[in-house]
Amino acid sequence: MEVTAPLPDYSHRARRNVVVLILAQAILGAQMPMIFVVGGLAGQMLAPNPCLATLPISMIVLGSMLTATPLSSMMARFGRRAGFWIGTTGGAVGAAVGALGLYHGSFALFLIGSLLTGIYMSAQGFYRFAAADTASDTFRPKAISWVMAGGLASAIIGPQLVKVTADALPVTFLGTYVTVIVVNAAGAFLFLFLDIPLPRRLAEGESAGRSRGEMLRDPTILVAIICALVSYALMNLVMTSTPLAVVGCGFDKGNAADVVSAHVLAMFIPSFFTGHLINRFGAPRIMGTGLVILAGAGAVALSGVALEQFFLALILLGIGWNFGFIGATTLLSSAHAPEERGRLQGLNDFVVFGGVTVASLASGGLMNCSGTSVIAGWQAVNIAMLPFLVLAGGSLVWLILRPRVE
Repeated sequence: MEVTAPLPDYSHRARRNVVVLILAQAILGAQMPMIFVVGGLAGQMLAPNPCLATLPISMIVLGSMLTATPLSSMMARFGRRAGFWIGTTGGAVGAAVGALGLYHGSFALFLIGSLLTGIYMSAQGFYRFAAADTASDTFRPKAISWVMAGGLASAIIGPQLVKVTADALPVTFLGTYVTVIVVNAAGAFLFLFLDIPLPRRLAEGESAGRSRGEMLRDPTILVAIICALVSYALMNLVMTSTPLAVVGCGFDKGNAADVVSAHVLAMFIPSFFTGHLINRFGAPRIMGTGLVILAGAGAVALSGVALEQFFLALILLGIGWNFGFIGATTLLSSAHAPEERGRLQGLNDFVVFGGVTVASLASGGLMNCSGTSVIAGWQAVNIAMLPFLVLAGGSLVWLILRPRVE
């Protein structure tokens, strides 16, 4: 009798998909550090009130939040490739509208472009889940981690493109947004090589799994969402204000780009070994380590505003985000059945990016309108991290210590 061999940890399909998604993170993902470097500065240039300077970044995250659930549901029905193409279309159209806003000096048009850019940000968030779709249980943490590591190249490419393009056209930053259009158009071809089968259709009367409310009552899912939310929101809170703080403290746009570049490198370099650490120590411990490192980032930022302190704080911020967010993603991916994937992943990203939207909105207000100086605003941004770190840390301790139900 012929015996079917079990699926190897490093199956050809899983490895191929990981390679495609790494390239997508590297090439298409470069647009996010580009926009995060210039978005607040362009907003400051166009906004009628300095308190609204980071509103374009907030609109990107709002667009991501609003499209997460429908995009996840659509991918559950039509597949990952279709969803990722919608993402590149949103990125290209958003950049085009943003470019028009810059050209005409229209803050409202620039905000509309930023909202549309959120469609790409939402789609990019699903790269990590797509990496897990065809991976075995053992390969899954590594697949997620390696795809996130693709952001390492984007961390180098994006800010350097800003340096080349920011003043390439008569209108400041217009060249950057034109470049983002090209990046989306070229990167879309990568998904032709993605090989993820469509989710299995349920037979009539077959259970579709738990409802969203039931899944949120699962302690593992709840804590994974809370820690992903806090890790991402706090990273965004600080990063959104960083270019404004760096330039406001007397450094130039190139210094701001370099600080953001170092931050994004720190977000993704650990991904080469985060999966191994999760396999060895477990996702909860790695998530807890990430929260401690995020607290360290805040402490360094509060210690002063020399350029090296900006660099160190943002490097720690990136590492803390990596451990917290990849750990939470791995924990979440192991806590649901395949038929629940579309509902849970959409719910997770809706909640996470909802929190990130609030953080982005708060970032501009804290930075520009909570004190009498740039330094006071920067301190307010970093002090605001504390209660949310306590919330996430407390929920994680509760999950680890709670009695196991057999």
